[in-house]
Amino acid sequence: MTVAIRYRLCGIAVCGCLSACAVGPEYVAPKPPAANTAAFVSFNRSVETVGTAPDAWWRLYDDPALDALIREAFAANYDLKAAEANLSAARAILEGARVARYPSTQIVAGATYGRDASTNEILELTGRRPATDWLYDALLDVSYEVDLFGRVRRSIEAAQANAGAVAAARDALRVTIAAETARAYADVCTSGEQIVVAEHDVSVVAREEQITQARHDAGANSDFDVVRAQALVAQVRATLPPLLGQRRAALFELSALLGRAPSSAPEEVLRCTTAPHLISLIPIGDGALLLRRRPDIREAERQLATATAEIGVTTADLFPRVSLLGQYGSVSNRIPLLGTDRGLTWGVGPAVSWQFPNLAGPLAAVHQAKAGASAALAHFDSVVLQSLKETEQTLSTYTAELDRRAQLVELQSKSQKAFELASTQFAAGSVSNLDLLTTEQSLVSADALVAQSDAAIVQDQIAVFKALGGGWGSDGR
Repeated sequence: MTVAIRYRLCGIAVCGCLSACAVGPEYVAPKPPAANTAAFVSFNRSVETVGTAPDAWWRLYDDPALDALIREAFAANYDLKAAEANLSAARAILEGARVARYPSTQIVAGATYGRDASTNEILELTGRRPATDWLYDALLDVSYEVDLFGRVRRSIEAAQANAGAVAAARDALRVTIAAETARAYADVCTSGEQIVVAEHDVSVVAREEQITQARHDAGANSDFDVVRAQALVAQVRATLPPLLGQRRAALFELSALLGRAPSSAPEEVLRCTTAPHLISLIPIGDGALLLRRRPDIREAERQLATATAEIGVTTADLFPRVSLLGQYGSVSNRIPLLGTDRGLTWGVGPAVSWQFPNLAGPLAAVHQAKAGASAALAHFDSVVLQSLKETEQTLSTYTAELDRRAQLVELQSKSQKAFELASTQFAAGSVSNLDLLTTEQSLVSADALVAQSDAAIVQDQIAVFKALGGGWGSDGR
């Protein structure tokens, strides 16, 4: 090693001692483009507001049963319990990293039978022969890493950021559980509504089938008219079994979210036969609020912070690692001498370890850490764009379904009026059985479409709330 290199290394060490610097980049949270924090393009002021959505968004439905189900899901869901365990593990890792800021201590006591080189050397100097004997020791070892280049500090930063990322992942799971529980409950209710509608339609077409049969018995209708009316009854009745199956499937989905076996499913929710309705407009905020609310964005940001800190950890490995060591205790070949001046042993001094001159391994680790940070930044940008896209998509879909339902309600009203007119005129003999049957089919179809749209609207609302990232904060606990 040349004199110039020695002076340079000494200068580095001195600067490190004076400034207690930490190598590697200082983390600065990325700022999304201004366009990502503006108002939503798909904002619909007739059903939405720019206010901040409450964390417990499901309370906007004013449904005590839904509130109770989501509380139960938070308390009993097994996936959430696993996420809590992962968070506890990450926090334990953080505590372990913080311990490195303090001296480590170790107490060692033991007995060894054999020969000790130091003792034998003393015996030879005094003219005695080496001896095989017992050697007893009781020592306290202390070591402290002098964090000249910030390896410990960066390790703590990485562990802290990782714990934040795991916490955000837990929160994202809470968002999903709240949304999926509400979705399953809404499926049960809207399936019940569709069943009620289908049963009503069955009663309508069955009554008209009876009228057709009576007219046939009186000689006013043909066999073909009767069979055609009976076919419509069978067609409408055939819609009931799938709806009943869909309702049971939603019930079992809800049961799993609650951490219950299918045999313990909450059968009481089957009494719900009306789609949940919001009691107010949906407060959606803007892009800036969205970026602060969504846990997946926070998770990606914390992952970037972890990756940035890892650059500092690996960079510190390029430099010497300096430790202060201390030892105090007793060593003797006789137990009574332990703890006396004759057996006393102690020592204090520095220790330096350095992977030098072969730094290929540490340099490769630095390059890997930098690549990981670049990937984490790209992932963060991707998550931001994905969250904005999801929100705009759900808002657009919700608005479109509301417009569709308005058209379907008008269709239902016209179909109902047409059926009533056809029934009156059919009784008077002014229209044919085919005309009556056609209006019946139109009414049945319109009723089913409106009920399906009610179900879709609730699901779209839940999708909006999920995209907005609600359900993980203190209000949702």
